[in-house]
Amino acid sequence: MKTALVTGGAGFIGSHLCEFLLGKGYKVITMDNLITGALKNIEHLMGNKNFTFIHHDVSKHIVINEKLDFVLHFASPASPVDYQKIPIQTLKVGSLGTHNTLGLALAKKAKYVLASTSEVYGDPLINPQPESYWGNVNCVGIRGCYDEAKRFAEALTMAYHRIQKLDTKIVRIFNTFGERMRKDDGRVVPNFITQALSNKSITVYGDGKQTRSFCYVSDLIEGIYKLMMSNINEPVNLGNPEEHTIFEFAEIVKERTKSESKIIFKQLPVDDPHVRCPDISKARKELKWKPKVGLKEGLAKTIEWFKINNN
Repeated sequence: MKTALVTGGAGFIGSHLCEFLLGKGYKVITMDNLITGALKNIEHLMGNKNFTFIHHDVSKHIVINEKLDFVLHFASPASPVDYQKIPIQTLKVGSLGTHNTLGLALAKKAKYVLASTSEVYGDPLINPQPESYWGNVNCVGIRGCYDEAKRFAEALTMAYHRIQKLDTKIVRIFNTFGERMRKDDGRVVPNFITQALSNKSITVYGDGKQTRSFCYVSDLIEGIYKLMMSNINEPVNLGNPEEHTIFEFAEIVKERTKSESKIIFKQLPVDDPHVRCPDISKARKELKWKPKVGLKEGLAKTIEWFKINNN
């Protein structure tokens, strides 16, 4: 039986990844300091004999005594609300946390997967964004703590690959949504759904013409697993290339929730990207991966979950 360590496993994406790997017959150890993650995301896994939870901050020294086949570093605040409240912790988990997990993978002779982000592209000047694009990032802006933490993490991961010959993978995750998103995490999907379900005004920042693409979480997890199993060491974009304006998305959420909410407009936050859409040519060709779940199908599941877990 193969063993995987998932950092950030009590978070939104991390918890789905733990669940998926257990389903594939892995022994899963997850490590999380619960700064943005929550035990309720993994409580249904606690009775599984192949699942272990360790409460620990990965920016501090990590000790795992058993063998590891994979180290998957998914620990990090991931929404602007979170990383603007805790920028230093965000930078530390992207730098020290990446260094610690890479060192652990090297010592265990394990494969390594870094959860990076489309935020490495900043406010992109080309659309869609291929992996070859170097980005347009304000490194000293209020979002810079997350963008630069992930850019540094990618650089460090590639250095371990080139110098230490560690088998590393980098997944650049674009906007992902689904069950277990935090109601208060500040991102557009939970914001719009919670506002619509309570018939409060749906808040669109800016003129609503900025674009995003939304990938349902099960598609993302399948892509991550395919990358784990691959021989690819360069970064790979994973996301849904179907692009929507934020205003269109607000209207879709309003329609799917049968909400009476009004759509209102507020000032666009500083450095908020105007476009965000993945070029997934590499994932299609090399991983034989593409998203299967459409926006409306994924939203139906997510809205249902928010109705039940609206607390």
